[in-house]
Amino acid sequence: MSKDTVHTAEVAAHPQATAMPADAGDAGYSKGLKHRHVNMIAIGGAIGTGLFLGAGGRLHNAGPALALAYLVCGVFAFFVVRALGELVLYRPSSGSFVSYAREFLGEKGAYVAGWMYFLNWSTTGIADITAIALYTHYWSMFTSIPQWVLALIALAVVLAVNLISVKIFGEMEFWFAIVKVATLVAFMCVGIFLLATQHEVGGGTPGLHVITDNGGVFPHGLMPVVLVMQGVIFAYAALELVGVAAGETAEPHKVVPRAVNSIMWRVGLFYVGSVVLLALLLPGSVYSADESPFVTVLSKIGVSGAGDVMNLVVLTAAMSSLNSGLYSTGRILRSMAMAGSAPKFTARMNRSQVPYGGILLTCGVCVLGVGLNFLMPDQAFEIVLNVASLGIISTWVIIMVCHLVFVRRAKAGLLARPSFRLPGTPVTEVATIAFLLVCLGMMWNDPEVGRKTLLLIPVIAAALVGGWFAVRRRAASADQQPAGLTK
Repeated sequence: MSKDTVHTAEVAAHPQATAMPADAGDAGYSKGLKHRHVNMIAIGGAIGTGLFLGAGGRLHNAGPALALAYLVCGVFAFFVVRALGELVLYRPSSGSFVSYAREFLGEKGAYVAGWMYFLNWSTTGIADITAIALYTHYWSMFTSIPQWVLALIALAVVLAVNLISVKIFGEMEFWFAIVKVATLVAFMCVGIFLLATQHEVGGGTPGLHVITDNGGVFPHGLMPVVLVMQGVIFAYAALELVGVAAGETAEPHKVVPRAVNSIMWRVGLFYVGSVVLLALLLPGSVYSADESPFVTVLSKIGVSGAGDVMNLVVLTAAMSSLNSGLYSTGRILRSMAMAGSAPKFTARMNRSQVPYGGILLTCGVCVLGVGLNFLMPDQAFEIVLNVASLGIISTWVIIMVCHLVFVRRAKAGLLARPSFRLPGTPVTEVATIAFLLVCLGMMWNDPEVGRKTLLLIPVIAAALVGGWFAVRRRAASADQQPAGLTK
């Protein structure tokens, strides 16, 4: 981004300015998302397979202290979303943090933010279609269908939904979230009933003694709890969708603060509350990564069909994640394409005002995932999941860096902060960035998966540098036109 453009943005953002700078990539969108859609997108982002499926293996490794890991990561996740929420109220944009990175860090910052986010969601999409195929194989009627065929069918269905209209996307996410919330509430009611009545679970009675008699809160020490932090962060990885969705709602100033503020109590209730409940019902050693912890509990009390119901819910969560990934990357890539740092075709929109070019690009990467399912069906999920974690950590760090620059400019009188603010700045941003980097560094202590993931960082960095040299002339040309930030 040129100095003149930055200066124009700063002047336009001054408290006395009559117009707020707008990303050219925001033009042409419908405002089809309603309050209930955005609210449920926030809920859906906070509840996914990381809880329904991933909590089992993490409980086994970390024990009841997993609840503390979810709480700590949840607090920092809330800081990230609160910072993003403040930026959204300053200037709503479907380009979200990529648009803010462009304004506060320049086009190079937007380029890195956008492509790392694309890396996150495209690889997550591969993980999702792999998971959908695996969950579908749970039912005997589908076991004869190859895993890659099921993955391709799932991708085709969600792609069709995304291309029709943003309203259809919003409705799909709304009902996906309803299913997830209803399931969690139902399980928590069952768990509380089991605790209150001291009903036998797996040959023993539930209660605090289940924790104290099996090694306490930290049965395996502190290190396993630290090591699961990276996986816990990934469990919260869709919370930033609120910022993207704000660009397609008619009243972001009313919708976003409510959605963001509600995230904290949802994290406390659904994540921390359910993990505490699971720890009080059965010892951590009983849970495993191969089975949903909720299925483990229900099967121990003889509930028939629990596996079928929970498998359907986890399948829904994976479909929701894939749906969100295609939606968000389509908007992010369009914002980048309008600034010259993404392929031109990703800026294209259809008659329904959907950026189909970016969605199809993400879908194309997911098709590679279908091939991965064909070649290595057993390792496909593990391979892509760890690459995605690098993308989400970098995205959250960039959001906090953007907010630091935003606050600094506000203090200099170049722009006005909205009343909805991130508390404790700049300590909050610095602490969050430090926490995320520490979690990234701790992956080195996991030689099987984490260390191999960290070794990919130089490869990704080299690809980003090479890509920038390929697009920098087009980005510079776009920067000379009113295509980045315009009045």
